[in-house]
Amino acid sequence: MKYEKMQKERIVVVSNRLPVSIRRKHKILKIQSSPGGVATAFQSFQKEGKVAFVGWPGFIPENQEEKRTIEEILIRDHNSYPVFLSSKEIDKYYFGFSNRAIWPLFHYFTSMSEFDLSEWKTYQEVNEKFFQKLSEVIQPHDIIWIHDYHLMLLPGLVRQHDPESTVGFFLHIPFPSSEIFRVLPWRKEVLKGLLGADLIGFHTYEYARHFMSSVLRLLGYEHEFGSVTIDQRTVRVGNFPMGIDVNRVEKLLAKKSVMMNTAELSVNIQTSRYKIFLSVDRLDYTKGIPERLKAFELFLEQNPEQHGHVVMIMICVPSRTMVKDYLLLRHEVERLVGRINGRFGLHGWIPVHYMYRSFPFEKLLPYYVLADVAVVTPIRDGMNLVAKEYVAAKKDETGVLILSEAAGAATELGEAILVNVNHTEELAKAFEIALEGDEAEQKKRMKSMRKRIHDYPLHYWTSNFIESLKSVKRLQDEKKRKKLDMAGEDKIFSAFKSAKNRLLLLDYDGTLVPFAQRPELAAPDDSLIALLKGLAGNTGNTLVIISGRDKETLQEWLNDVPCSLIAEHGAWIRKYPRKKWKMERPLSNEWKKELYPIFKQYEVTVPGSFLEEKDYGLAWHYRKANPELGQIRSRELFDYLNEFLANTDLQVMHGNKIIEVRFMAVNKGRALESFLMQREWPFILAVGDDWTDEDMFKVLPPSSFALKIGHGESLAPYYLDSVKSFRDFLEKLSS
Repeated sequence: MKYEKMQKERIVVVSNRLPVSIRRKHKILKIQSSPGGVATAFQSFQKEGKVAFVGWPGFIPENQEEKRTIEEILIRDHNSYPVFLSSKEIDKYYFGFSNRAIWPLFHYFTSMSEFDLSEWKTYQEVNEKFFQKLSEVIQPHDIIWIHDYHLMLLPGLVRQHDPESTVGFFLHIPFPSSEIFRVLPWRKEVLKGLLGADLIGFHTYEYARHFMSSVLRLLGYEHEFGSVTIDQRTVRVGNFPMGIDVNRVEKLLAKKSVMMNTAELSVNIQTSRYKIFLSVDRLDYTKGIPERLKAFELFLEQNPEQHGHVVMIMICVPSRTMVKDYLLLRHEVERLVGRINGRFGLHGWIPVHYMYRSFPFEKLLPYYVLADVAVVTPIRDGMNLVAKEYVAAKKDETGVLILSEAAGAATELGEAILVNVNHTEELAKAFEIALEGDEAEQKKRMKSMRKRIHDYPLHYWTSNFIESLKSVKRLQDEKKRKKLDMAGEDKIFSAFKSAKNRLLLLDYDGTLVPFAQRPELAAPDDSLIALLKGLAGNTGNTLVIISGRDKETLQEWLNDVPCSLIAEHGAWIRKYPRKKWKMERPLSNEWKKELYPIFKQYEVTVPGSFLEEKDYGLAWHYRKANPELGQIRSRELFDYLNEFLANTDLQVMHGNKIIEVRFMAVNKGRALESFLMQREWPFILAVGDDWTDEDMFKVLPPSSFALKIGHGESLAPYYLDSVKSFRDFLEKLSS
């Protein structure tokens, strides 16, 4: 069904689950909002009617009439648009691919990942289903914010059908290293799906770095300052650590019922008698619960004086109760609890109080308030908000947080006792340190952590992401304004036709021909030669091909074209109709003897790279090398050469998959001086693709036309997307 269009801008939040709960009791439907989750971050937007939700309602209607009833209520009362899924789709898409393939893989449990083709196909189909619903809901100027690993193909589907849409994506779980991620059979499809977004967010820089590494290694797209250019569109990748609703926590702490529950719980768990360790987790193999119990057992073994004085309260929230791996985990946890209590329990003292149940947040808060130590030790976790909730609850600034270094929260809560969960002895020692630490030091640490969670609460996470997404769109729009459109073409064509003498200055690689794996493979094709001959054959045109290539190659390829050639960025010039090369200024190549061994070393240590020697330049190409290794070593070589050649007349250039050294006095701008002074040119067109061409753009008269091929900052007022689009432009110009 189509929905009535609203006029004001909205944020459309798309996630696996809608922020509602639906149940049927005595044939009567009960639909109400679910507290917590992503929806909490949009409460202020909801009040203003600026947010809509798309997702699965967590309920399968009995018939079409019930389905229509649910949909009407959700839209009217909750501004939520349901995507109804069948039981088969839920099994294969949610329990299947999402939680049997992606969840374990992204948490580094590769041995537990299952890759089933039918589940992958259902995952694709459900993402398509979400897109169909979204396409019914979306209106002009909406901001689409897609959440989490269940919908990683959805950004690409939106981009494919609506290239101008504003799309953000946030992953709430870790993104694994490229070595782990590449285990996924459909890894490229997932990356391409994610890259449909304008902004891709992660909890930590580490996850963002892993994602960009996978994009580079698997798709070959390099990143620069957190941005990836794909299909001539800038995609920004960033870290946005998620906070908690601190105000809500503090309001609840001041609530009379919560204070009464806290006082009652204090008596029940005997806080005056025991030091309380607290752990709160969903029962999941990523949470490190057995590892925590084994470390607590070792702590009790090594510290007999603490027997009868400490208690571990372990709250395990049921999760995926019918899945075999989770049933086995529950049995293991309960076995360990029984073993510890059997080994160390005394009359009137039980070391581990195990509760297999969920608590409303209001009922959980008293445990946070009373716990002397919170033990948050997942094996791997995207963020883990339990750690932040515990800190928020400690208004008196007491308490100690033991935190896994593999939790996203560890990047923000560095004052916690950080541990390696797999190091049982280290974790056991952390229990001991937490009890024996200096109280003033503990308060100082807690105060710092509390300040941080107050400075970056949940609403900051939301607004920061949205503002960053808008910033990316502004950048994209700015680039679009510079793209050569029909009006720009007409302006150039009109000036071209009305001028009797025209100077055409064209770069070669990346402008007239695409980049090739090896330089010799970029030879001009017959159609390009014919095109250049047509341009140069016009008596009103003076054509100059200016390149970083050596003069022998340019002469071999373009000897039959009646044009001037500039080689090695201006070291050599051959003016038409003369056939002799001339140096504009005397140069020496003695310096190459010193630099050649350095370049050669990189050629040897980076497989696939190679060294190109020119008369007055050296160039190291890494286009065929491993993308990530090539990027790392190229930056290393660039930095080293810049330092090595400081205070010399040599310059280091970092081009498109190439590091080159040349004379500083030699550049395309200086090489063009004699052409520009040759006469008054009523029409000049200069075209290039990288920063070496900026030297050419700098010396052009104000009335000239300059074009850049591809994206990126440039002095050129116009740009075109590709070599093909420029070749098409030249065809029109010469016709």
